[in-house]
Amino acid sequence: MSARGTVRIERVVTSGTFSLDGETFDVDNNVWLVGDDEEVLIVDAAHDARTIHRAVAGRQVVAVVCTHAHDDHVDAAAELAGLTGAPVLLHPADHELWAATHPDRKPDGELFDGQRIGVAGIELQVIHNPGHTWGSCSLYATFLDAVFTGDTLFHGGPGATGRSYSDRPTIEASIRNRLLTLPGDTDVHTGHGEDTTIAAERPNVPAP
Repeated sequence: MSARGTVRIERVVTSGTFSLDGETFDVDNNVWLVGDDEEVLIVDAAHDARTIHRAVAGRQVVAVVCTHAHDDHVDAAAELAGLTGAPVLLHPADHELWAATHPDRKPDGELFDGQRIGVAGIELQVIHNPGHTWGSCSLYATFLDAVFTGDTLFHGGPGATGRSYSDRPTIEASIRNRLLTLPGDTDVHTGHGEDTTIAAERPNVPAP
């Protein structure tokens, strides 16, 4: 709890599809809301802008942060930005992927490594984690002992590679060097599936 006493993390699960390299899969996505009763940050705008907007419940949205630009993580971003007036933020290395989903609308701002985004009196630090995509990023909330990893780190280890814009050695190095160095009791809130912790995932990432 913060000095304001109400900072919290909320999960909204939305369902849709993920398409890349000519294949399409049904997926359930975790959408994360971080904030208090007055303002909130949205991590990943997946599939269903209206459902996410209902979860916002009238609060001010400071930003819609995209952990990466696979279509299942950004397909609702433009509509959600319209509903909330919030800027959409994405790492520039994923602009080509973004354009495949939103050819007529660019993100409103960029994410960069070390950037700090404020919401409800706390800050989240952007960690650039290339590998799942070149522009993949995590958000580390020190105050909440939590990190939002998108599809970079899951319960069970690194996210998928082997498709366009991805690379296995890169994601493994990124996780080892940028995420596994966080405190072991840090909660890992992922883009799909269940939560985990940094300590639980250390054995699941191969040594170099």
